[in-house]
Amino acid sequence: MNAVNEQQQLSLLSLGDVVSRPGREAMVQDLPSLISTHKVDLVHANAENASGGTGLEAKEAKALINAGVTFLTLGDHTWRYHSIHKLLEDESFPLVRPANYPPGTPGKRFFIVEHNGLRLGVCNLLGRVFMNISVDCPFQIATELVEGPLADCDLIFCDFHAEATSEKIAFGRYFDGRMSLVVGTHTHVPTADTRILPGGTGYVSDLGMCGSQDGVIGLESSIAIERLVTGMAAGYKAAGGKGELQGIHAVLDPVSKKTTLIERI
Repeated sequence: MNAVNEQQQLSLLSLGDVVSRPGREAMVQDLPSLISTHKVDLVHANAENASGGTGLEAKEAKALINAGVTFLTLGDHTWRYHSIHKLLEDESFPLVRPANYPPGTPGKRFFIVEHNGLRLGVCNLLGRVFMNISVDCPFQIATELVEGPLADCDLIFCDFHAEATSEKIAFGRYFDGRMSLVVGTHTHVPTADTRILPGGTGYVSDLGMCGSQDGVIGLESSIAIERLVTGMAAGYKAAGGKGELQGIHAVLDPVSKKTTLIERI
């Protein structure tokens, strides 16, 4: 690798679903050291569970940006809080919602982050397998973005928020060589398949979760167990305990538009 290419490498930290207060507190406490250790240029976080465990309010979105996150993505809980609608419509605020919600839905379908003269195109898609939500085909919508408004970007990043690992892997393979980095979110459990695909796209099926590991995917254990044992509905209460950050660190090359390094955090 020559010196010019080394200077152009982009160091990106991508963090899994931020869940409630433990996740937000871990972000404030631990993010600065991660940025310093890995010489990070940009930070991504999925924030769809940052407020109370489901959804994102405007005040928490702004707090995450103030904590050092560069841009935020969402998921199936996008519309839980009305306060987020205005931020979604704000072209200057680095927050995108899944692009495959039906036409006419509020919010940005993509966002372009500029850093040292480089343009990183950011998109967010919802999966359809086991998701119980009506959205357009993520493969078709992502293709429209890659071939349309994101075509001139130096690099393309995608957060694919989906349940089924098979759908996530298929998505990664489908866009191998056309996106720089594809990360999966939603299950809150990190997967062990961090890799660079044959076409150069960095990939992981799920980043994991930023939050307390003392419960069940961020939920208080007793409530999760009650739901599963009795089959009855129960209220939501985020698990207590100290939060931890989970995700990946990747290095992207804008010359080749590929990932050159990807490692689990």
